Amino acid sequence: MSAPATLDAAASELVLAHLAVVGYQVSEVLPRVPTSVTRDDLSSAGFLALVLAARSYDASTGVPFARYAALRVRGAILDELRSMDWASRGARARAREMGSTVDRLTVALGRTPTRDEVAAAMGADAATVDQARADLERRVLSLDVPGSPVAEVLPDAAPTPEEVALTRERLVWMRAAVDELPERLRVVVEGVFFDDRSPAELAEELGVTPSRISQLRTEALALLRDGINTGLDPELVPEPARPDGVAERRRQRYFAAVAERAMGVGSVRTPA
Repeated sequence: MSAPATLDAAASELVLAHLAVVGYQVSEVLPRVPTSVTRDDLSSAGFLALVLAARSYDASTGVPFARYAALRVRGAILDELRSMDWASRGARARAREMGSTVDRLTVALGRTPTRDEVAAAMGADAATVDQARADLERRVLSLDVPGSPVAEVLPDAAPTPEEVALTRERLVWMRAAVDELPERLRVVVEGVFFDDRSPAELAEELGVTPSRISQLRTEALALLRDGINTGLDPELVPEPARPDGVAERRRQRYFAAVAERAMGVGSVRTPA
């Protein structure tokens, strides 16, 4: 049986509740890759994997979703890194040569060789060594958790092109929903889930208590869920208790702004 075209309510809740998994995995990997790789590059792959994980998760396996999602997200980030062609064949050869030369000189000298010593041993100038060093730093080593390679833990459930397209559409709506949150709610969501900031730090910035940050987080996640579902799964949006109330009118303006941004019609931020 093929996977459903959209996320059900339970899967949507899993995604929203585990956004921090993506931020954590990206933060773990980012310091170990070249500066040419941006957080957005890795986050996009991670968010896609998180949504796919929510769609395919089977609670009967006994594996906690946080663990399952972390493996899927980490694997997607690694795949994204491996797909990047950072250097030509010649550059890779120079990088390997320099690495071997440094190792050999380190053993011979009993210390780390200088750039000039490496250049002399390679029969090259300092600029060539600098370039080779930069190329060497771009080599991506395996970042899989020792003893827990992703391939041994996860089933082979590669999404179809249609599923990928549908998932990417949901990510567009998710990003639009975050961007259009009222200012304070957006700061809390981006701080907690994207920037790994602590509630205490956010509380100090916003001039509120840490418990208020928790309340704002809960409010923001509920608004995000309904904002995404309004465009993609409207039947999952609960009926308002007071359809003509001020709060509901604000929600409707937010939903409209999310739709405009997601569909590329406009980018008007919802006032706080």
